[in-house]
Amino acid sequence: MPEAATVASCNVTCATASAWLRFSSNDVFHLAAQSLPTVSWQDPVGTFESNIMGSLYLFEAVRHMKRRPVIVSACSSAEYGHVPASAMPVSEEQPLLPLHPYGISKVCLDLLAREYFLDYGVPAVNLRLFNTTGPGKTNDAPSDFVRQLVKIRHGLQPPILEVGNLRPRRAFLDVSDTVRGFYVAALRGKHGEAYNLCANRTYRISELLDFAIRLSAVKIEVRGASHLMRPSDEKIIFGRTEKFRKQTGWKPVRSIEQTLQSMLDYWDSRVTTAGKSGDATLSDSLGLASREGQRA
Repeated sequence: MPEAATVASCNVTCATASAWLRFSSNDVFHLAAQSLPTVSWQDPVGTFESNIMGSLYLFEAVRHMKRRPVIVSACSSAEYGHVPASAMPVSEEQPLLPLHPYGISKVCLDLLAREYFLDYGVPAVNLRLFNTTGPGKTNDAPSDFVRQLVKIRHGLQPPILEVGNLRPRRAFLDVSDTVRGFYVAALRGKHGEAYNLCANRTYRISELLDFAIRLSAVKIEVRGASHLMRPSDEKIIFGRTEKFRKQTGWKPVRSIEQTLQSMLDYWDSRVTTAGKSGDATLSDSLGLASREGQRA
């Protein structure tokens, strides 16, 4: 976090919580959400309250501002749901048929932003994010693999790595490329439009695991775990990004190997720092207290 940054916390489900936006002249990058499909099955009401009503309150606050900032909203590839292989990579014109409450909530955000632009002139750009990962990320397959490997490397876990479904194909975008995407969307995105934001190739989850094991240089046993399986899952998630590239000039620059290495370095540093400070609970620094299911 930059030293000059001002941090303010609020409850997005409270209608008055976004009122502070009226005193801001900056662009708004809207990422506030309950973002786990697994949790959305368990708590659809809470997911809708945060993702739909929270977004509505945000757009209402901006609507009443004299100078309306651009709102770049984090929508999701989960809006597309199951897409046949013949339609891959999926374009923005693909019908929106989500498979879980989380995906439904993001469809609502997508439509809400578009209507606030058409009806009220609120400048809004939607980014349909495909899989994103990087240092500090939790609750997805690559971060779960990396953190377990770091625990094994430091003797905090037996050399056994539990995994969910390794067959799906995913295109994981480095978080730094995602951040650049948000920035150029605010500068050059066409208001009222939705754009895919995705890496330029897919890998099987098993391939990502192999990359992570090779980079970590540890010997392990891989075991399947039923509690890491989802009730339903998309076989492949891959987005066409020509529309966004043409509009903004954006393109991903980080390889998946670079991303995984930066994640290994990040979690290694967490353990090293905790060890030097005499922390008796090193594993807590890895954020592995609970894993409700790998989010691919």
